[in-house]
Amino acid sequence: MTKFDPMESLADMQHEFGEHGGVNMSIETSTTFTVMDAETMPEIFHGKRGPDRGCYLYGRHFNPTVYVLGKQLAAIEGAEAGYCSASGMSAIAGTLLQLCATGDHIVSSNTIYGGTFALLNEYLPEKAGLTVSFVDTADLEAIETAFTPKTRALYVETLSNPTLRLADIPALAGIAHRHGVPLVVDNTFCPLMVSPLQLGADIVVHSLTKFINGASDFVAGAVCGSTEFIMSLMDLHNGSLMLLGPTMDPRAAYEIGSRLPHLGLRMAEHSRRAMAFATRLRDLGSPVVYPGLPEHPDHQRFQDLANPEYGFGGIFCLDLGNTERAHRFMEHLQNESRFGFMAVSLGYFDTLMSCSASSTSSELPDDAQRDAGIQPGLVRISIGYTGSLEQRWRQFEEALQVVNGAKAN
Repeated sequence: MTKFDPMESLADMQHEFGEHGGVNMSIETSTTFTVMDAETMPEIFHGKRGPDRGCYLYGRHFNPTVYVLGKQLAAIEGAEAGYCSASGMSAIAGTLLQLCATGDHIVSSNTIYGGTFALLNEYLPEKAGLTVSFVDTADLEAIETAFTPKTRALYVETLSNPTLRLADIPALAGIAHRHGVPLVVDNTFCPLMVSPLQLGADIVVHSLTKFINGASDFVAGAVCGSTEFIMSLMDLHNGSLMLLGPTMDPRAAYEIGSRLPHLGLRMAEHSRRAMAFATRLRDLGSPVVYPGLPEHPDHQRFQDLANPEYGFGGIFCLDLGNTERAHRFMEHLQNESRFGFMAVSLGYFDTLMSCSASSTSSELPDDAQRDAGIQPGLVRISIGYTGSLEQRWRQFEEALQVVNGAKAN
């Protein structure tokens, strides 16, 4: 079987001409759209016509520029369809609310982004009456046991945030499908590198804010899956994205779409630098976590499941032992070495770093953090590609020496 290549798939459908023949697609800013005859409007309202036939109704329903970006992302993931929303969290929430009703149950990985954990652990149970079981996805038997007759979705991240464990997507898809439910995968950490839908997953969600956008200037999300599911999200009567209204601005859609052609180049360079840093840290005896290292527990699985051209990702973690040392390390890097920024998020062209236990994973209580393997001194580093690799490594190594007491402040 021919290996799926996300960028080849994108190139196959890339040609979207502007309204007047421009090589870039047009930005359609209209909030409402006209029809040529009155009978067309009720057909749109009843789902008989839609954007696949050039029919648009209202900006909260479908927008031509956002629709094109959705098609591009679907091509990258190898999906039938895709559509975008105003944030990654709205993509996750909209997807799960579309799949579930009051009293239903979700099985989720116990190691996920803190905002997603808060959504699943507190918000949806309180506001929508859902129940959620958090399970170590490396324990397939525990995953199987967690299913109930009311389970409507299995939710995981391709690479767990922030511990960087790779989900066994084919095995998890097999479990989900035996129970008649979809596997939903957050692929934010692994665009291009891993193609969950090609491995058996049913729905992929993204925070486009991160690597796909690449400039930390837009907050955005996306859902990719079957045409039937995407259309259900946009249904005028019960579509979660349509009725809750997390609408993507078409200007943001244009900007993000214009960056997709060089996503492959960016991901390869993020990965190249992360691999270099992780290897050097390992050689220094530092407690580094990176799936590209042979010592990583999921290294072989990553090689088996990934699209090889894009490396092992642009994120690695370094355990400084405790929060105080982690903070001192990051402060030196930002304020003394001018290496990156202490900031949440990831996928920026410069390095972003945060102490996960007290920031992006702080929604998890202490016991949940322990169960997930999130240590107090764990620093998540989304490596950038500004400056030369050797320059950046010198700065990084100096900060390590300072925090280890080998060099005075």
